[in-house]
Amino acid sequence: MNLGKLFGASYPKINVNEAARLADDGAVLLDVRDPHEWQAGHAPNARHLPLAELSRRLDEIPANKPILTICRSGHRSGRAAAILADAGRDVSNVAGGMSAWSRAGLPVVAKGGAPGRIA
Repeated sequence: MNLGKLFGASYPKINVNEAARLADDGAVLLDVRDPHEWQAGHAPNARHLPLAELSRRLDEIPANKPILTICRSGHRSGRAAAILADAGRDVSNVAGGMSAWSRAGLPVVAKGGAPGRIA
């Protein structure tokens, strides 16, 4: 029996500063927001895969690297983290999402690399 599933999340939550450090060290920062949100602003070097497509596109997520899920506030990325944890992936959810990322002064870029905003 997985007690993590019985008593709460089966994956850890990390703060945005830890997420930025881990992403710099090679973890995959997986942004699961909708396309219009991604285009308005995302973390540099993040990968985009909308939550609605995650289950059928799991093979696109590296199995040999830690995965950090992120959305606008942390709710959708929590669902993504649960899907990835159930699939046996090393996954953490970024608490507070891109809203917290931006508030922490971490970089946000729009599609094409211009300065972005959180939609």
